[in-house]
Amino acid sequence: MIVIRDIVALQDELTGKWHDHPVAEFEELPEGSAGADSGNGRIRLDWLTLVAHQHRANFELWHIEDEARTPGASDSALAAIKRRIDETNQVRNDLLEDLDRVLRNWLEVRDLPNSEAPLHSETPGMIIDRLSILSLKIYHTCEEVGRVHAPAGHSDRNRERLAILQKQRRDLAGCLGVLWKEIQDGTRRFELYHQMKMYNDPTLNPAIYGKTGDQKTSARAKKD
Repeated sequence: MIVIRDIVALQDELTGKWHDHPVAEFEELPEGSAGADSGNGRIRLDWLTLVAHQHRANFELWHIEDEARTPGASDSALAAIKRRIDETNQVRNDLLEDLDRVLRNWLEVRDLPNSEAPLHSETPGMIIDRLSILSLKIYHTCEEVGRVHAPAGHSDRNRERLAILQKQRRDLAGCLGVLWKEIQDGTRRFELYHQMKMYNDPTLNPAIYGKTGDQKTSARAKKD
């Protein structure tokens, strides 16, 4: 189900496509894209589609974060950007969980993961999320390598950064490949961990419930 070269190639392909067409939205795996004609059935195609949606959330988050650092941005603009960051990060983490949930469902019908195997602290979805971010870092570092009118030494510094990022991704992709093989062999397991984000939940974030329900309750108590 997981083919590492498909994940990395798809993330890179979509990163380039979305930068070339900034307003384009991801809806389905592009015709002829990595893994689209793999011949391994609908399950694999659906899996790559989910990988692509999770990558899209990171893509959006990256560029919203860039907006937050725009010199001279007004307080109202920054507040709106902060809300978009929170919303998009929630989507990103929900999709990360979905990746692991799909894998767990696929494994369970095969009596896996082995409950007696050692636990791996990082799930496949977490690693795929990290690969997604590395794809974005590599793309933007490549841009800086070729940036016209950059300061002296800028290209060389970013060429060094690029080599480090590429090695990091090769290593990380290799770790994912080993982990997935071990899971299928029954020698390693992972649990489905929920991210338990609190900031978007009006019942858990005191900055929200402290300004709404609790304040009203307190006001009523004082009145009584």
